[in-house]
Amino acid sequence: MAWPPLGGSYGKPHQTTKILSHASRQHSGMDARGRRSAVGNAGSWISRQQVARRFGQSDSCVSHRTGRTGFAEGSNVKVEFRWAQGHYDRLPVLSAELVARQVAVLAAPGGIAAGLAAKAATAKIPIIFLTGADPVQFGLVSSLNRPDGNVTGVAILTNTLAPKQLQLLHEVAPTATLVAFLVNPKNPIAESDTRDLKSAAGITGQQILPFNASSEGEFDSAFAALVEHKAGALIVQSDPFFNSRPQKIVALAALRAIPAM
Repeated sequence: MAWPPLGGSYGKPHQTTKILSHASRQHSGMDARGRRSAVGNAGSWISRQQVARRFGQSDSCVSHRTGRTGFAEGSNVKVEFRWAQGHYDRLPVLSAELVARQVAVLAAPGGIAAGLAAKAATAKIPIIFLTGADPVQFGLVSSLNRPDGNVTGVAILTNTLAPKQLQLLHEVAPTATLVAFLVNPKNPIAESDTRDLKSAAGITGQQILPFNASSEGEFDSAFAALVEHKAGALIVQSDPFFNSRPQKIVALAALRAIPAM
């Protein structure tokens, strides 16, 4: 079953979207190995887990979108929701809860962390993920063209846009040689994202200074630190938790008068 891309990056251009080849089979009620799944039968359950609620997102919104695919909540489908509220360490427990409910499909649009937690919880229930990172690099699937097992999904690859982000940021703030990078250290791709951005900055002649934040309470201290270090601009990591707090991040950037992307 195709799932609405609600867990992608917030406000960032998408360079490439990879829809893994088995996704069409999921939509037609087939699992990743071509077997008939329970989706569409009376009483079928579809589960959904995500790291954090995206700004303005509600359970009813997702249920409405499900209805547009021919499923009716309470009639031929039931959607179970689990929200980690920004706590990545909760994902294994939430995944296990959903697997114990014997759902027909497990949707994990909360990035690599949600997908890996779902994959670790079951090798039988079809899993549909949405991520901005490379799912092959992080072991979610073995191939983009032929994902194996019970896992398939969409790779937007927003986390590969570091060179373009720095180029656009340079056009907005040409004098900014020191660029702050707001990163969530609890995101499993935090180290990879930081390394890629620093590599791109070496080409543009800029310097990247990472600042960590993994809870809303850490935003203020992170912004105070980047101002203290006289960062000339800011790039925000494509992270599900950050994506769910756009107003907070934008307000702090405006308050500190720092160009941000």
